[in-house]
Amino acid sequence: MKSGQAAGKVVGVLFILAAVSSIAGLVLYDPILSGSDYLNNGAAHANQVILGALMELILVVSAIGTSITMFPFLRRYNESLALGHVCFRFMEAVIIIIGIVSMLALLTMSQEYAANGAADEDAYLASGTVLHAVHDWTFLLGPNFMLGINTMMYSYIFYRTKLVPRYISILGMTGATLVFAASLLEMFGAFAQVSVWGALLSLPVAANEMILAVWLIVKGFNRSAPAQADPNPKGSIML
Repeated sequence: MKSGQAAGKVVGVLFILAAVSSIAGLVLYDPILSGSDYLNNGAAHANQVILGALMELILVVSAIGTSITMFPFLRRYNESLALGHVCFRFMEAVIIIIGIVSMLALLTMSQEYAANGAADEDAYLASGTVLHAVHDWTFLLGPNFMLGINTMMYSYIFYRTKLVPRYISILGMTGATLVFAASLLEMFGAFAQVSVWGALLSLPVAANEMILAVWLIVKGFNRSAPAQADPNPKGSIML
């Protein structure tokens, strides 16, 4: 019971750390992501951009940390889904790292652009467009597409086992479905990544993570949940 309480607190803190670092990273990237003069602005705010990359690295560590910490508890009920959750969290993290590399590469390019006195501007702008596109796609595929899959996995186990109150797991499954749908709609151009619809469809999964985080910090995993999965849950067929 004590290990469950401690693990719950760790998971809760990691969820909050992931949320804060992801927002901070996006805000700190602003000079090199926004505006037509991003090459000059990026070089002028190099330390800010690097700090943004550091925030996203904290996001990566936090995301992987949640899956590793939850795995021993989730595997008691469904080992396949528990392992799948870890794998998809790692895939999400890898995609985010690719986005970080694209931003750091863009920063290096902007510094060279500023040092060379804006020579061959068209070539720099073409390369900048490519690196921006890489970041945009990683932002779509990592914190949206993959997030929807791994959130559905752990929320389903939570729902079946009551490790946390069912209203939280239902919100998690709903949020996972909506953010996954948003990623597909954005992929096919139904609306832009940064849009009102994108924000609305992402809101439930963000709310789920924060509510889950607070619950786990305060209460931990449910102590009255069964110690392991029911080998013959209601509705299953005995052979």
